Amino acid sequence: MTQRHIAMGIHHQRDEAVDAACDFIARLVEHGFVCWVQEGAYDALAGRVAAEGVRAFEGAPGADVELVVVFGGDGTILRAAEWAVPLGYPVLGVNLGHVGFLAELETSEAHDLVDRVVQRDYRVEERLCLEVELREEPGGEVVWSSYAINEVSLEKAARERMIEVLVDIDGHPLSRWGTDGVLVSTPTGSTAYAFSAQGPVLWPDLDALLVVPLLAHALFARPLVLSPRSTVTIRMLENPPMGGVLWCDGRRSTSVSPFNEVTVCRSALKLRLARTSEQPFVQRLVRKFDLPIHGWRGQAERDAAARKATEVGDAD
Repeated sequence: MTQRHIAMGIHHQRDEAVDAACDFIARLVEHGFVCWVQEGAYDALAGRVAAEGVRAFEGAPGADVELVVVFGGDGTILRAAEWAVPLGYPVLGVNLGHVGFLAELETSEAHDLVDRVVQRDYRVEERLCLEVELREEPGGEVVWSSYAINEVSLEKAARERMIEVLVDIDGHPLSRWGTDGVLVSTPTGSTAYAFSAQGPVLWPDLDALLVVPLLAHALFARPLVLSPRSTVTIRMLENPPMGGVLWCDGRRSTSVSPFNEVTVCRSALKLRLARTSEQPFVQRLVRKFDLPIHGWRGQAERDAAARKATEVGDAD
């Protein structure tokens, strides 16, 4: 029988994540799987799982894996995605964080995960990613490049000074902003940094780019939803002289100097997320943000019923 391989991302500084990963690995090894774990997390598992079923890796696994299972929050999923996305591996997250929009399962729902992995009982959906390039001057050579799953943000480097930027869309100037920064987001990232910056929530199966100015001092400074074929160009102007910082997913960064140019467009890479259910995105929104779908009247009725039940219990 052909040996099967999966890789894992683990928030190894959280006992809950390590415990869940150990249980998952032990059960999966019984089915003949080999589990690949990054070196930092591998050390945390030492002595707790069968050594013959677990292998450490640095950079990328040493075998073709069929799935990446992540135990942690969205930050842990993004860390795993840094090596999983370029390799085309699907990622399935078990949420041990707070909101966990990228995660598919909560820990209470993970009891049948081993069976689903063994039976390949999951579907894979593809999400749009971004490609970003930095040039020292317009039309010059690329001096830094990366990709992003959630967002690319150009932000001020100093708290006391805004940056001056000129934003082009598809080669046409849109607006000049004095701002704390400019963010270009995917639909996946619309519930992350872009959401905090008052951007709209985009359904993840929508092909689009989202541009959100960050506290821009301008008459026109509204979020923009663009075609997925659009290219966003952000030119740093001369003010302030210290420049700014370019971030991808809040994890990879580089300095940006006055007169540098940043271009952002759709990437050829895709985030492949494994899903175990057909849960509509609106249900995920309600659950993750704990939205009050019953309104205040419904809540009052539930509170009254709860008080009545408590009074009856006290009488008994």
